Amino acid sequence: MSAWEPVIGLEIHVHLKTRTKMFCRCPIAYFEPPNTQTCPVCLAMPGSLPVPNRKAVEWTILLGLALGCEIAPRAIFHRKNYFYPDNPKGYQISQYDEPLCVDGRVVVPGSDGDSEVGIVRAHLEEDAAKTVHVGGAEGRIHGSESSLVDFNRAGTPLVEIVTAPDIRSAEQAKRFLQVLRQMVVELDISDAEMEKGSMRFDVNVSVREAGESDFRTRTELKNMNSFNFAAKGIEREIRRQVELYESGGTVVQETLHFDPGNESAPPLRSKEEAQDYRYFPEPDLVPLEPDRELVERLRGGLPELPWARIRRLEAEIGFTLAEGLVTSGRDELYSRVPGEREAVANVVMNELAATGVEPADVNAEELGKVIAARADIPRAAFAEALAASGDEGFSAERYLAESAIADVSELDPVIDRILGQNQQQVEAYRGGKEGLLGFFVGQVMKETGGKANPKVVNERVREKLKA
Repeated sequence: MSAWEPVIGLEIHVHLKTRTKMFCRCPIAYFEPPNTQTCPVCLAMPGSLPVPNRKAVEWTILLGLALGCEIAPRAIFHRKNYFYPDNPKGYQISQYDEPLCVDGRVVVPGSDGDSEVGIVRAHLEEDAAKTVHVGGAEGRIHGSESSLVDFNRAGTPLVEIVTAPDIRSAEQAKRFLQVLRQMVVELDISDAEMEKGSMRFDVNVSVREAGESDFRTRTELKNMNSFNFAAKGIEREIRRQVELYESGGTVVQETLHFDPGNESAPPLRSKEEAQDYRYFPEPDLVPLEPDRELVERLRGGLPELPWARIRRLEAEIGFTLAEGLVTSGRDELYSRVPGEREAVANVVMNELAATGVEPADVNAEELGKVIAARADIPRAAFAEALAASGDEGFSAERYLAESAIADVSELDPVIDRILGQNQQQVEAYRGGKEGLLGFFVGQVMKETGGKANPKVVNERVREKLKA
């Protein structure tokens, strides 16, 4: 496997959260009854004409600027011709050789340094309808008995981001997708909820021998909506292609449908090329010519981007915590909470996240007091404080008053009793099984109802076991 180099490119589709669709004024509604949010335009009735959504155009430009793209002075909508049951016109209004955004780059931070992924283009189009597969396992096309079409989604503004084949591992692809999703959410142009389908991605995978400069035949993993599934799918496809080449076979260019449950990827169809779609300019729409003043205004409003924040925070708390906070959107709360930085980062990233409390609702000053005193209050009180930290009027005072038992004269009798009741474990510890320390500390914490100071208990148990 080490003699082969993966070559990976991504196509990311992002629904823009405009109020109405791309070329008509039907509202965008994900959970309304099927086929109730439609009109002659998005159903492709004869004689209906498209009118572009201005907000969708502006948000695509904003996204392109964040991706480091050049904004084209002139962009053209094209007809991308293909027939699927969820495509009522028989073509999709998209962009082809003159898209809005071209030649960008995204920095992907890693624990061993940054890598860059080129952005070939980001173009604006309309989404197709939604096909619902009935009677099969997990709602997938394979094994289903029939398929139904819901046209509510038809015409939703969709930005497609196409990367260069610059990605060299499943892990790098996953990191790229995570920082990209966070950027889209922070720009407030999409909720990018993958389980809802408002962000999904296709993955193009090929392999070549180390040192080889040409690209080999690629395959496409279609419509993935999970970072972990994408990584698993990529790893599986890399293995499959390497095994094919090493056994004397060849890779066929085709589109695959990765099933994460079975770790399989059955083929859907042969992979299309641009000529298969017979692109030509959309005759019912004039070219887009973005106003330069608008472009510069949008550029001036860009926030600090996720990859820059990861590197800034890394100096304080290390790469892993910095990446986790930024890609989960928790770094803003981390920056507001006072206290020792690594302790704050760990609580915000792990324990507070587990409570489900919305970060924006948290009283940061009061939470900082609780974190600073975590060693001096019972574990149960600390957990209760975290769960309540987003409540209106939250105060640390109540929880700080529940000081943990740290008085040795109170703890020693409990510790002695626990050790006396577990002589076999005591001998095992003294014989070298030091991992049993946690068992003794846990028994003391249980005996005291979680009110003992864990640090003091740990120290006293160690001392007594050495005696």
